[in-house]
Amino acid sequence: MKKKIFILIAMMVSAITMKAQTALQTSELFDNVYVGAEVGVATPLTFDHVFPLNPLATLRVGKQFTPVWGAEVEGTAWFGSHIHGSADARFDGLTHNVVRGSYVGVNGTINLSNLLFGYKGKPRHFEVSTVLGSGWIHTFTPNASDKANNYFGVKTGLDFAVNLGHSRTHTVNLRPSILWDVTNPSGTMPLQFDKRFAQLNVSVGYTYHFNTSNGTRYFKQYNIGEYEATIAKLNEELSKKPKEVTVEKIVTKEVVKEVIKEVPVEVPTRTVVDKSPTVVFFAKNSAVLTDEAKAALDRVKGIVTVKAYASPEGSEAYNQELSEKRAYIVSEYLIHNGVTVDEAVGCGVDGDASNRVAIVTVQ
Repeated sequence: MKKKIFILIAMMVSAITMKAQTALQTSELFDNVYVGAEVGVATPLTFDHVFPLNPLATLRVGKQFTPVWGAEVEGTAWFGSHIHGSADARFDGLTHNVVRGSYVGVNGTINLSNLLFGYKGKPRHFEVSTVLGSGWIHTFTPNASDKANNYFGVKTGLDFAVNLGHSRTHTVNLRPSILWDVTNPSGTMPLQFDKRFAQLNVSVGYTYHFNTSNGTRYFKQYNIGEYEATIAKLNEELSKKPKEVTVEKIVTKEVVKEVIKEVPVEVPTRTVVDKSPTVVFFAKNSAVLTDEAKAALDRVKGIVTVKAYASPEGSEAYNQELSEKRAYIVSEYLIHNGVTVDEAVGCGVDGDASNRVAIVTVQ
């Protein structure tokens, strides 16, 4: 049964991945980071003693690695104290303590909305995620040396998120979850999931998502088909330009001394100069020449002009500066190879040519 479920999940992920020819912008270290705070109530999962409900508070810091997978660090404290019995007492501390117990753990998240229905380029207004994590449960007891008040916990739950605003930066969360004390004192099993040693948490809260390096929340999506079409269009335009071939003939004259004699002269020809433009591609946010770019520039001869471009991401000032750096590095490499560079300019972002390229044109 478990094997069938795993195969079904793998097929779903493969289908979603192959649904469209799209690519996501690379995520930087501090991209898609968020901070959330919640308040709620807790009660034993047995529901033998529901009231009075114990209030709780949670603080979360997390990161979304892909539109589907994420991780977060959570700290939760529940307040008040009412002993429910020997089993439920695992979540109870002193009656006079403000903080009755705490849980600190690491959770993994799966965005079910994006997993099942595909990522549309930005977060939906309403999303559902699963939460699965583990950590340490601590209850406060009079004897600080008593190790029985520390337990290994597992958290399972759901996150119903309502994303607000045009950029979906603000989120209101409803999070029902179960906190399991899986410590087995008898040692007969490594872990135990028993509702007698679990509590139900229900909390509501607010999450703020920080802007990423591309100026948006979440991931910027590119259509690979459109990108390839733009490259093909650029190559087609370059191929339409006529190739000029220059041949110089050098004629020598025999010096007439005492006897005038006609000497056959071989006419050398100059090496053919290919004046078709050379296109050099750069990586995102980079002005470093790749090995392929250097190989293409090694074939350039004569007097040239260099025009460099940046892609639309980033501010206008940043794109202009990046294109100038690309023009400079290309011209320096050509000059080192003995090529005369008449002009080297950075053009920032300029229409269809804006594909992180530098174009070298022979005069």
